[in-house]
Amino acid sequence: MPHVTVRAPGHDRARSLGWLAVAWMEYFVVHGPGDVQGMPVRHGDEYTGFVVDCYAVNDDEGRLLYDSAFFSRPKGCDKSGLGARIGLFEALGPARFAGWAEGGEVYRDPWGLGFEYVYEPGEPMGRSVSVPYIRIMATEEGQTGNVYDTIYFNLTDEASPLSQVPGLDVGLTRINLPEGGEITPSTASSSSKDGGKETWVCFDETHLYNTPELRRMYATVTRNLRKRKKGAQTWYLETTTMFAPGQDSVAERTYEEAEAIRDGRKKRGRAKLMYDHRYGECPNLKNEAALRAALADAYGDAMEWMDLDSLVDDFYDLRNNSADGRRYFLNSRTVASDAWMDPDAWAQCRRPDELAEGDMITLGFDGSIRDDATALTACRVSDGHLQLLGCWEKPEGPEGEGWQVDREAVDAAVARAFDRYEVVGFYADPPHWQDYVDRWTADFGDRLQVAATRARPIEWWTNRPTAMEAAIARFHEAVEDKGLTHAETLATDDASPALLLGATLTRHVLHARRRPMGRNHLGIGKEHAKSPKKIDAAMSAVLAYECRADAVAAGITKRKKRSGRLVAF
Repeated sequence: MPHVTVRAPGHDRARSLGWLAVAWMEYFVVHGPGDVQGMPVRHGDEYTGFVVDCYAVNDDEGRLLYDSAFFSRPKGCDKSGLGARIGLFEALGPARFAGWAEGGEVYRDPWGLGFEYVYEPGEPMGRSVSVPYIRIMATEEGQTGNVYDTIYFNLTDEASPLSQVPGLDVGLTRINLPEGGEITPSTASSSSKDGGKETWVCFDETHLYNTPELRRMYATVTRNLRKRKKGAQTWYLETTTMFAPGQDSVAERTYEEAEAIRDGRKKRGRAKLMYDHRYGECPNLKNEAALRAALADAYGDAMEWMDLDSLVDDFYDLRNNSADGRRYFLNSRTVASDAWMDPDAWAQCRRPDELAEGDMITLGFDGSIRDDATALTACRVSDGHLQLLGCWEKPEGPEGEGWQVDREAVDAAVARAFDRYEVVGFYADPPHWQDYVDRWTADFGDRLQVAATRARPIEWWTNRPTAMEAAIARFHEAVEDKGLTHAETLATDDASPALLLGATLTRHVLHARRRPMGRNHLGIGKEHAKSPKKIDAAMSAVLAYECRADAVAAGITKRKKRSGRLVAF
């Protein structure tokens, strides 16, 4: 099941106000306008888990672990409905910490409407937010959006339990709450006019926040939340379907923020993002069985109310764009027009497998000094399995000021590779690292069975159009044919460092763009010269795989068990 989450250290679902939140929502909230209007809400394990994650608290003061949450699902997954339910709980429910339960304490709604919740021992108890200001963001003027429409319906429909809450003043453009505070739909033009009293905000469908005006709106409102952060423990929710690459939408920026946290480029302790992205993988849309399985993966619990046959028919309707189908219904990352690698094809080569000590490998190295990254990749000769051994990349934020690559750490990583594995070939792009390449040649050159050239066995210059084009084509073809694999896992909490580095390799591979080399050749490069999206790990992987191809061509594939010598078969 392709499902990526990023959570804070110490995250514990047993210590969360989310269990209370889910029970409160299922008692009070009904579905808004649509086919199931007015029907009670029920949450499966997946949606329950997300709410519980959002309301996780720390072990000390019971403060919320997160100041933002990101919920990415395909179209039709009731993302707006979930946003409305959380908004109602923030406005009227016991949404903040009120102490730790000894067990048996009971929360009862203050309006006498019959809701009761019995706390378990050690569970956080809840209280209402003091003077909550809830802002529901809309992308277009004159529209309140699906989230606000659902909130409005719940507070005005006579059959809805929340319509019985006394003291509500409900309008189409503002809802005044009984004990002070309000719920307000907002647009780009109006978001900067208020004084910044928000305690919770819902940004619905942030893949549409792709204009300067909408990005400014997002920045203004999220800054406003900090004004009441200490007392009200403010936070916000983003809901979205997969963004279109290259539009620089808010969703794309949040996706990149999660990657930075997951890869270690940003300290988790400073990043209060709870990230939850679910999608489906189907490289060959013509394979209907695989497409159906991928859609089931993408929709998860939401498949209960979706028509699978209709979703499949949409993909096979010639009037529709298959790239849009991948985004909207598989919630899968699509590619820019000049992208080098198809994300689904690359994902199909993923394998949570680490190199073993003594494995016969080749190495690839691409280095920089300051702004670009430096990467060392290994490729197992027997099967073409890639593993990123190290990537030294400028950290995000203040940690990156004055940063440069720790050359001694890189040198040590190369030495460890030769100590741990049987390295039969090593291709390195020399610029900025010529002294080290010379040293590695002196230290390890006599062990290498594959050489870039006889005089300089490690130097493999990537600025040679013909050779580089052939290496890139070989690598790309191997991905398409599943002739190589790469070490990576979707898990983020307990994965080994080696498998987490695989996410860095994936990020760099998917950043790469097709670029001309010379007059008649094709290479890869960044999206533009000053782009912060690095591709150095991808280059090192290409070199490692090219070196492996040369080893296989030379017949260097096995080790004799008795002598330990490398032999050709």
